[in-house]
Parts: sequence; structure tokens; C-alpha cells
Amino acid sequence: IILSDKHVSFSDVCTHCSGIFIPHSVSMQHVEQKVNKAKKADKKQRRCLAIIKSDCNVCASDVPTLYLAVLNVGLSNGLTEETLLATAANTGGQVSQVLMLPSKSYCFLVCASLKDAELVYRGMHNLATIGQQGAVAYLSYVTQLPKETEESGWQKQLPSGLILLPNFISVEEEAVLLNAVGDGDAGAVRTEDTLKHRHVKHFGYEFLYGSNNVDPMQPLLEQPIPSACDFLWPRLDNTELPKILTPDQLTVNAYEPGQGIPPHVDTHSAFVGPILSLSLQSDVVMDFRRNNELVHVLLPRRSLLIMSGESRYDWTHGIKPKHIDVLATASGSLTTQARSKRTSLTFRRLRRGPCDCQFPTLCDTRQTAVPQALTEALATHASNLEQQNVHEVYDKIADHFSDTRHTPWPQVADFLNSFDASSVVLDVGCGNGKYLGCNPQLLSIGCDRSMGLLGVSNGRGQSVFRCDCLQLPVRSASMDGCISIAVIHHLASTERRLAAIREMARVLRPGGRALIYVWAKDQRKNDRKSAYLRQNKAVNKERTTEQAQRQKLAQQLEGIELEQQQQMQVPLPVHTNRTEFQQQDVYVPWKTKDEQRTTFLRYYHVFEEQELEQLVSQLPEVVLLRSYYDQGNHCVIFERK
Repeated sequence: IILSDKHVSFSDVCTHCSGIFIPHSVSMQHVEQKVNKAKKADKKQRRCLAIIKSDCNVCASDVPTLYLAVLNVGLSNGLTEETLLATAANTGGQVSQVLMLPSKSYCFLVCASLKDAELVYRGMHNLATIGQQGAVAYLSYVTQLPKETEESGWQKQLPSGLILLPNFISVEEEAVLLNAVGDGDAGAVRTEDTLKHRHVKHFGYEFLYGSNNVDPMQPLLEQPIPSACDFLWPRLDNTELPKILTPDQLTVNAYEPGQGIPPHVDTHSAFVGPILSLSLQSDVVMDFRRNNELVHVLLPRRSLLIMSGESRYDWTHGIKPKHIDVLATASGSLTTQARSKRTSLTFRRLRRGPCDCQFPTLCDTRQTAVPQALTEALATHASNLEQQNVHEVYDKIADHFSDTRHTPWPQVADFLNSFDASSVVLDVGCGNGKYLGCNPQLLSIGCDRSMGLLGVSNGRGQSVFRCDCLQLPVRSASMDGCISIAVIHHLASTERRLAAIREMARVLRPGGRALIYVWAKDQRKNDRKSAYLRQNKAVNKERTTEQAQRQKLAQQLEGIELEQQQQMQVPLPVHTNRTEFQQQDVYVPWKTKDEQRTTFLRYYHVFEEQELEQLVSQLPEVVLLRSYYDQGNHCVIFERK
């Protein structure tokens, strides 16, 4: 037998079709490819079905049903409802409902009949190239649709005070504004700052992202708000909206596809309301959040968004960094829309004074105010507060706390290494004793109130005893050195903090030196974040903001605060861990790692700059040798005269 110019033996021939013989090896290779493709599809099916069952308790069906799951393509990877329906229609099957879930890489179809379902399945499974970069879709019959789906945030009432004015400007006016804030190219924006998720430029006043504020004494005289924007204000006056004062600050943000801005609230004390945001060049979806509430708002190109009242002061707003937005359809389902370059013009007016709003959760003015009544209450109930929210808490968390405290801070170690051999040094509030063995040439003694932490130290063979830092059972003028690391900030009144320092001075011999570390309210120095703030990866990577984290914590701690504060005589704000401090006197949460995941609230007084030095200056028997800032702590070294 001759095929082309090559001879093939009869044993190589397996198939005959229309008088043409096919080599056996070619046929087997084709069959093997089909088998491998089917195996791959089956493996993918099983893996995706396991995910769907875990997410929404939907199981596969061994027989055809009206319900089909598209296992590997959904909103999260860019599938649109239009594409899905068109592809299903090409199979000849009729679809009666589409269910697409937010943030999921799968979706569901409901067919008109079993015959329609079979047509759609056979026509799409392992055939339809509707996935990313033309990947084929895998389908499966399922027993039902998900009973509970993730709340989408669409078709909800807008937050109070939020107004959206579509088509506020024309195409021609859009081009004029882009030219005014750019460099003559209507598609470009010249930037002064390049942030991780966008480019920005400021007019009138610069917005300082380090402090989230403006300096009203430093106007941008050479760069006022462009006069091309002037036509906007009379147009607003012609609406039925309340009178809006002419803005004096403008921030221009240029977003490429995939860029966004973390959820935030414009600093209350920096700007009055309302905030105006004009969207140019393309649409985008903005998310508004308050605790567990979520509202998606589509900002169409050339629309004006007005944030006032509750929406301005009590909700965060942000744009997720995505290439594709999820939108609501007219039928109530969801679809997707690819982003393109967008420029926003955000107009504000400086406040020039404290905020007087009625929304304290995110208000920097309300959060930083310290009423005289609070100071008096702390002084009255200091002893009980410290017992309940310091001593008892540390006894309960001693082992877990000790596991997180193992490495001596370098400058504390340097201080201990500065003493002569055989010097006697007292560690007041030694905790688990991590500094007691720092310099083995010293005679180091530790004391603490926590029996749990003293048990850890004692187990390491260290010399420790139990006492209160306000009454040290140590002979006067008997110590060469003394340290107190992260202790005095647990004392609830100025008088008690001063008394603790006075006790340290009392036990020092003439020429003896002491080192004190306390937590600083300002966790930045020279615009550099402390190690404490750098641990907040979600904020540092701009996935969220400190404001959004504070909202979330307030929601989580409602039950805990109610239970624990029933016994508290001094209610205080609860600090959000790894964020900037808003107040000096706070409770700081500690969550255990056991099965109960119990949250305990520890009392702290975080120190302002120079506050610790002022306390030391009230002791005539000592001289201040050095004060410094070390990784989020204020520190002093003083010497007994």
C-alpha cells in the first residue's frame, strides 16, 4: 500500500474511510489526545466543584438538571452577562436566568427545560472559549442554585447626603478641564506626586498624605485652581441643592486601569462639607462603607458626585484597584465592564478650625479631644483601672505575651552594657525578664506585678520578686542602675507616673543612671513610620486605610466593650492596633491565640513629645542626661545627683 511517496505496511493500517487508509499510529495519537483532554476537563471539574461546594453548598448532579454551573469563569475574571448569554444561545439551548456572584470565578445558568440544559452543556463544556485569554469553560449540572450569596452592594439606597449628578458637563467642557489641569494634552495629567495606585496633582493648597491634612499657611500661590473651572459654580447654584461655598483646594487624580484609592474619609478638620468629585474620561465604581454596610455607586463619565452630611463624615469611600468593574444590569443580575484611563477632579474648601460635626467615629477633632472630666475621672479611679485593665490582664495573657517579647531592643542593651562589671541594676516591670540576662557581668534583679510573667522569669533562673512600681521595697541609694521599659505608660494619672519615676530616682546611688521607655502617641518621626505601624501590611500596601480599620474594630468590639465596660468606671476609646493613636488615654486590645480567641483591653497612656522630660524635670535630685525617640517610644536617661 502506498500513501504519498512512502510505503506503509498493512499492520500499520487500522481505519478505512471513503477509500483512504489512515496510519494506525496517527489514529492512536488522536485518540490519546482526546482522552488526555477529557481527563484534564474531569480533573478541573472536580477541583472547581469542590470550591463551589465549600463556598455555597452547591453539589454536582449525576443526571441532567435545569441548573448549570460554569465552573471556571465568572465576574472575577471578566466574564460579562452578555457574553455568557450569547454563547449559550449559539448552542440552541434557551436560558431563563443568569446568576453571577461578586468576586467569584464561577457563575450559574437556569435553563428553560432539560433538553435546553443538555444542549447548552454539550455545546459549551470544554468547548466555549469564554475564559481569560481564550481559555475553555468547564460546565457541570448542579442540584440547585446557591441559597445565600454575597451581598453585592448594588440596588441600595445611597448614603444620606450623597448626590450624583450625571452629565454635569459636556464633552467639550471635559476637554477644556483636562487641558487646564494637564499640559495641553487632553489625555494627560502632569503629576507632582506618584502614589502607589495613582498620580496626583494639587491646586490651591497641597494635600499632605503623611498627615492626611493641609497646611493653611502654605497656599500654592503659583498654582491656584484653574479659572477654567469657574463655570462649575454658577451651574451648581442653578440646581435645587443648598448653597455650596466656592472651593479653594483641588486635587487631580489620574488612574490607569488597575489603579484605585484605598477606602478613606477626607480629614474632618481639614475641610468643610461638601466634597465635590468630577469624573472625567471614563466610568468607575466607587465603594461606600460604614461598618458592615456596603453601597456600590457607579460614577459615569462627566458626572459630579457631591458628598455631604453623613456620606461625607461617617462613610469611607474608595475605588478598588482592578482592571474590570462589576456592574448591575437592568434585570438585576451583574455583569462586568473593562476600565479605561480616568481622571477625577476633587474640589474641597478648607475648614480653618476644629470640626463640629455630629459623627465622632471618624472625626479627628472628636477623637483627639481630651475633656477635663476624663482627666479627673482617671485620677479618681486610677488604682482600680490599673488593677482591672493592667494587672489582671497581664496575669491572664502572661504566656502568650511572653512569646512575643524575646528580643532586647538595641539601645536598651547598649545602656545595660555601659555599666561596669558587678554593677547592680534593677529592672522595674521586668516582664518575662528578657533584659535580665542581657549583660551577664551585671547583678541584675527584676520586679513586676504580674505573677504570670514573674513565673516565666523565675523558670529561667532569674532573680525576681513581686512588687508595685509605686512602692519599691528596695533600700534607697542602693542601685547602680535602673531601667523601666514600657511600664509607666500603664499608670493612669500624672501624679502616679511622676511617683513611679521618683521611686526609681530614690533607689539610685549618687551617680547612678536610669533609663525609661514609654509608648509615644506619635508613631512617626521625620515622616518615617515606627516598627509598630510598619506591621500594618494592609494599610502599607494600600489595600485599606486606618479609618476603615477603625470602623471595622468598632463593629467587632461592640459586644466585648459592652461586657467589659459594665465593670469599668472610666469608659475610654479602644485603639485600633497598628494604627496612629488618636487619643492619649486608650484601651489597647490583646487577642489570645487559644480556641476562645478572647479579647482583653489593656489601659495605656501614650506620651506626647516632651511629656516624659517634663516629668523628670520635676525631680530636683536628678539631672537629665539624654532624651530621644526610638521606634515609636519616647526615652530618657537621667542620673542621680
